[in-house]
Amino acid sequence: MRRLFPVTDLTAAHAPGDWSPDDLADAYAYPETDGPWLRANMVSTLDGAAQHDGRSQPISGESDMRIFGTLRGLADVVIAGAQTVRQEGYRPARARDAFAARRAAAGQTPAPAVAVVSGSLDLDFSLPLFVSPLVPTLVLTGAGAPPDRIATAREAGAEVVIAGEGSRVDPARAVRELADRGLRRMLTEGGPRLLGQFVAEDVLDELCLTVAPLLTAGDAQRIAGGPAVAVPKRFALDSLLEEDGFLFSRYRRS
Repeated sequence: MRRLFPVTDLTAAHAPGDWSPDDLADAYAYPETDGPWLRANMVSTLDGAAQHDGRSQPISGESDMRIFGTLRGLADVVIAGAQTVRQEGYRPARARDAFAARRAAAGQTPAPAVAVVSGSLDLDFSLPLFVSPLVPTLVLTGAGAPPDRIATAREAGAEVVIAGEGSRVDPARAVRELADRGLRRMLTEGGPRLLGQFVAEDVLDELCLTVAPLLTAGDAQRIAGGPAVAVPKRFALDSLLEEDGFLFSRYRRS
């Protein structure tokens, strides 16, 4: 059955900008489950670009950032690929008063940990993300990662997690390793190559996708890259919000 969501029927009461942090947190709450739940949060233009000039910020907006903050405020861990960490200038996740009571009640740390996926460990371990986070940063890598880079990461204060053989990080093993550390509410922010790997390994449970009312043309990446899957993965629409022409959709594994 097809369902139509006319923009004109979405009143101001349903716009993210008019919702309190608690309203948004309730709307985007993780499901009750004993196992891990991997959620992705991505933004795309109308013509499918996930970036402009190599970054996602130019195609984002105020409401998108509000939801971005909410999703981080609910997660145990934020997972990002090394290239995204470099391009977006990742810093440690911060504690936010709006989510402090909710996180404490759920037994979470004041802020989510950040987990960086990197086979080569070609990262600047002198950055605040590694040397001064509120919660220690994790680095997911393969068993064949350069030993000197593993040592440098640990000296900076990062927790190195072996999640694959050779230089490759296995997406399914990465999810298991994080869950074994009690980090079950997972949020990945990409980039496209990492999200493509999660899709290919069939470990993605949910996609929160913002569609920006923008056209960029060019050859920017889509939200998920890498080899195509043999059979497209089916997801079901769970919710849809609109504000200032931005559409905020939430899809779950069907």
